[in-house]
Amino acid sequence: MSISAVDNACLGVSFTGGTGIVRVYSASATDMWLVIVDAEDSSKILNEIDMHRGDNDIWSVTSPEIVPGMHYGIRVDGPVGPRHAFNKDLVLLDPYSHGVKRINNRDYISVATSNDFDWQGVAKPNIPMDQTIIYEAHARGLTRNNPEIPDDLRGTYAGLAHPSTIAHLLKIGVTSVELLPIHQLISEPHLIKMGLYNYWGYNTINYFAPHHRYATVAAQNAGPQAMIDELKTAIRELHRAGIEVILDVVYNHTAEGGSRGLTYSYRGLDSSSYYRQDDAGNYHDTTGCGNSLNFGNPHVVDLVIDSLSYWANEMQIDGFRFDLATTLARDTSNTFDPNHPLLRRIVEDEGLSGVKMIAEPWDVGLGGWQTGGFPDRFSEWNDRYRDTVRRFWLTDISNARNSGQHWNGVGELATRISGSRDIFDGPSGPMGSVNFITAHDGFTLHDLVSYNVKHNQANGEGNRDGTTNNYSFNHGFEGENADAEVMAQRRKSARNLMATLLLSAGVPMITAGDERLKTQLGNNNAYCQDTVMSWVNWDLTAHQSDFEDTISALIHLRRNNPALRPIGFSNFDEATIDSELARWYNISGEIMPEEDWNNSETRVLIKYGKTQSADGSISEVLIVINGVEDELDVQLPIELGGREFHLVWDSALERPMEQPSKVSGSTKLDGPSIQLFTLA
Repeated sequence: MSISAVDNACLGVSFTGGTGIVRVYSASATDMWLVIVDAEDSSKILNEIDMHRGDNDIWSVTSPEIVPGMHYGIRVDGPVGPRHAFNKDLVLLDPYSHGVKRINNRDYISVATSNDFDWQGVAKPNIPMDQTIIYEAHARGLTRNNPEIPDDLRGTYAGLAHPSTIAHLLKIGVTSVELLPIHQLISEPHLIKMGLYNYWGYNTINYFAPHHRYATVAAQNAGPQAMIDELKTAIRELHRAGIEVILDVVYNHTAEGGSRGLTYSYRGLDSSSYYRQDDAGNYHDTTGCGNSLNFGNPHVVDLVIDSLSYWANEMQIDGFRFDLATTLARDTSNTFDPNHPLLRRIVEDEGLSGVKMIAEPWDVGLGGWQTGGFPDRFSEWNDRYRDTVRRFWLTDISNARNSGQHWNGVGELATRISGSRDIFDGPSGPMGSVNFITAHDGFTLHDLVSYNVKHNQANGEGNRDGTTNNYSFNHGFEGENADAEVMAQRRKSARNLMATLLLSAGVPMITAGDERLKTQLGNNNAYCQDTVMSWVNWDLTAHQSDFEDTISALIHLRRNNPALRPIGFSNFDEATIDSELARWYNISGEIMPEEDWNNSETRVLIKYGKTQSADGSISEVLIVINGVEDELDVQLPIELGGREFHLVWDSALERPMEQPSKVSGSTKLDGPSIQLFTLA
């Protein structure tokens, strides 16, 4: 499929020589009008001006009334038919408006804004991928409960830049905050009827404007320009502290839903062009949200590229995580195409060079699971990493308690912690894999080790929503208020999971609140819970504080030991700048034999990793894993005899070690647990 870039000539509002121009795309419209409304009363129309079709189906109007601060919308008329939804009585949002003002629960209006802002010379941090540690957070939920932030700033863009927020991020050591969607969004009608709200925000109505609800009340009252400036200030101050900002973006569908959904913008402008439909007007839905944008249309491809370019350059965003990214690369036959024009444009666009690109490599359509199938420019969420690590440390332990068998040995775990070369065997190396144990969608880390089943009753769907395939383990008691022994086992399992994540090759992602063992009380689909259930906790118990210190220590060890974050896949001979040396040993300290790799009851794994940096410096580590509940004596690698092993971290300990401990010969591991050694 060949789709070339279209000259959109600055769609939306632009200013040339003091003259304002509005440009809007619609291939099917027969008439279009710019509607200028009163800034205080949007029901009061100040003027309505005819727009004229030009090249490439771009409609435009030039007028001295088009100025920054103008409140406006678009009215459109067009043919009647199953693929169309024109209604000339509706005033629609401009898809390219940088400012959107909420009038009420149903109505929104576009606002023309200015790009003037003082970045004070602060530049993007440009963190290399091998040093990147992603912290997936909610723009509101991260700070909503923080008592160190003034009430009017909690849960806002300004709260993200508050010194206490930045201090926390720096303390744990993450490099990049990945914000759940902040594009202008709405809640679904069925949630509003239940008194709930789409907290996660995967329901976008505009891809350029920031969501109003995450701005301070003062900024909301001042208008969209103030909200943009507040967000820019937060980005600038995070950059000043050396912290990147990545956006979770939802280009696969819009909030307009299926054919019977509400009309805010795209459907009223040209449903036939913006959405993937059949001739009868039935929407092709590969997102589970009622519609899928039509990426067979070059104008829709341009919409995404223009949005990315705006956020990456004007808003200084450092990267993007693409929700349900398979939908973005479906061709005219609805088949995933790794060479889709949209993906090619992202890879080749000079304005996006150096920007991190992360794909959620699946959707709910036929052939939707495409992990490892995206171009090398992308890193991808690695769900097989998540499931393998969960099974090894949780469900395998549960199975052994119940049946005496673990079901899984160390073979696949070794592949995952080495960068998943079986999935991402390209020039990006291990950096192609974004490793995670938890994400916003699913159990929190605390709940993963505390609940066997989901408890989603608060969502109002009879506990039918959310996955049932969690690979979780409650350690013998469902939920909170377990006895001290069970709670200790849970905390150790959580340490095992997070140690595996932070000692693995690839790009680690931590979910906000997991560093503090935040609970959602077993809710694994808290998308509609804008409550303390979803907000990060700031009033910590002693154990939660210890766990946060543990995460900080692990990140510190990862940062200081390049062998924990190799940039290339491993070989068995020698470390080079491009390739890690990795050797694997069994419980006896001998090279792992083939029969052990294939034995589901082989549950001890020793990895020796060695890397060489460009400056010639060498880094060496030893990771020792005990995947059974028995305490074991493990022989350290015999062929490394004579070397000094320094134990620097042990998951059996509630708090990080204050000083390394010199070990020789063998080591004793609590069960189950993981230890990290450096070599001298």
